[in-house]
Amino acid sequence: MTRLARAAATLALLTMVTAWMSVSAATQTHAPAATAAPPPGPITLNVDATDTARKLLHAHIVMPVKPGPLTLYYPKYIPGEHGPTGPVVDLAGLRFDVDGKAVPWHRDEVDMFTFHVTVPEGATKLDISLDFLSPVASGKFSGGVSMTPKLIDLSWNHVALYPAGYATKDLTYDVSLKLPKGWRYATALDVKGQDENEIQFQPVSFNNLVDSPLIAGEYFRQIDLAPDSDVHRYLDIVADYPKALDASDEQIKHMRNLVEQANALFKSHHYKEYHFLLTLSDKTAHFGLEHHQSSDNRTGAEYFINDKANMINASLMPHEYVHSWNGKFRRPEQLWQPDFETPERTRLLWVYEGLTDYLGPVLTARSGLWTPEQFRENLALVAANMDHRPGRTWRPLIDTTIAAQLLYGAPRYWANWRRGTDFYAEGTLIWLDVDTQIRALSDGRHSLDDFAQLFFGIDDGSYVTKTYTFDDIVNTLNKVQPYDWRSFLRDLVDRTQYHAPLAGITRSGWKLVYTDKPNPFQEAREARRHYLNLMFSIGMSVNDKGEIRDVLWDGPAFKAGIGPGMKIVSVNGVKFAPDVLKRAIAAARAGKEPLHFILDNDGYMKTRDVDYHDGLRYPHLVREKDRADYLGKILAPLKSS
Repeated sequence: MTRLARAAATLALLTMVTAWMSVSAATQTHAPAATAAPPPGPITLNVDATDTARKLLHAHIVMPVKPGPLTLYYPKYIPGEHGPTGPVVDLAGLRFDVDGKAVPWHRDEVDMFTFHVTVPEGATKLDISLDFLSPVASGKFSGGVSMTPKLIDLSWNHVALYPAGYATKDLTYDVSLKLPKGWRYATALDVKGQDENEIQFQPVSFNNLVDSPLIAGEYFRQIDLAPDSDVHRYLDIVADYPKALDASDEQIKHMRNLVEQANALFKSHHYKEYHFLLTLSDKTAHFGLEHHQSSDNRTGAEYFINDKANMINASLMPHEYVHSWNGKFRRPEQLWQPDFETPERTRLLWVYEGLTDYLGPVLTARSGLWTPEQFRENLALVAANMDHRPGRTWRPLIDTTIAAQLLYGAPRYWANWRRGTDFYAEGTLIWLDVDTQIRALSDGRHSLDDFAQLFFGIDDGSYVTKTYTFDDIVNTLNKVQPYDWRSFLRDLVDRTQYHAPLAGITRSGWKLVYTDKPNPFQEAREARRHYLNLMFSIGMSVNDKGEIRDVLWDGPAFKAGIGPGMKIVSVNGVKFAPDVLKRAIAAARAGKEPLHFILDNDGYMKTRDVDYHDGLRYPHLVREKDRADYLGKILAPLKSS
């Protein structure tokens, strides 16, 4: 090639690169999170929630603007949900107006949460109208069913847009809400005033607005959990019928104990006041979602009036309360982003969720919401479930945290081989391991309580988020008890092996065993959810219709050729029923004959024999008397300061 040809080729290449860079810049959908220009003045948001019977919300937004291109976002990454879960599919009726005239808009072709508008010359404000079509069934997290004819659990991100180019903490919203007549409400937002059924809130940053859900309903009860404190903590309850509000004096006492035990553990608070927002309904989605000065807790209507329902959900509010310290005040560095459009990095969820899933149940026991025995039975079930996760042989825990946004929506079939959001339950075992290791190394002088005070007890009274890294965790643990915590933790989250990390249970003075006596938590969940968990015996879970939900990889049923999606027609010649299957498993212990199954596999009838003879197996913890009972010390209530 001649020098002239080479020069021409180089020029052509540079032209192509320049063109590519121009196209790339032109098609970039996520504008910078901050600009040199000040954010627009207060954005007005008016929400009409009077049509809950049809599960509809109507919103009107008035946004200060300047002429020219404008990019708007619908909140995408919702803190605490750990993924792009903003329910944009339920956004409808979107309209933009200037001076009563419609302004054209279009959705971004790459990022479906992004909308583009060209503001006309001379315009200073943009009127935005939208409707939110709340799900009528199912749904994930706050995008699930959130209202009934008698109540609403409102997430503000459902009905808001925000302008690109600014940190959301710098955007101010002036918010009002209209409720059905006579309904009462609770939220961490400050109220400016109320005119009959319309509430006007004090101006608030968009971050704090999204972080401050509201519950309201015809049947409402508020209980002050700290009446003698300058910092109030409220239990706010809405329900579908009056009796569901009947928390007993004993239950209220335990909730007050929870506040006291959290104070004793963290020796700090990071809120002006705190609201446990509790929605009791059999019609709404059930979950918990943390917020800095409140928590969104949703469970069945019988929570206070059914002992088993109360037992299996007793750790819900303690878990979300711990998040006020771990996850909201202290947050992993890459889970704190400048807006709701920037992707979150979830590598440290084994701390954010895993540590919370340990401390929450510990506080549940210390406060009396669980007895120590109930804590142990729940821990035994957690340990057994995690010890039957053969997917651990190929997938380390750290990958479940990185892939969290995929795994939250993962199906149930082959869950033990795929793995799911195991950083919750396995995190419990990891942090028990850490706690007992500190106690053993220090001869009982120190514990994870000391870590909690050092790590979360800083800046008492502040609710400005402070981020942390893995190094911060290691360094603080070393202040409590010198040790090679970096290698200790890395091994737990990075390794692949079949069995769960059970060293913390053993070191705590207890042992995981299996007997034919039902575990009360397993039994209660099976009864309420209409299924059998037989993963610890024949290696499957099956619902009360005989439909197989999951099969333990390489377990007895797996080896017999049984898989999820099949339906049990009969067992040993008897038509399937849950009790028929349980009796057959128990009886097989006395003989050598395998269990004979007839299965419907997509319309094809198959026979399968399961060679299993160890009977029904349920997990429990038993005391090992030659070891110190660290678990007993862990569950003992702390003295209030």
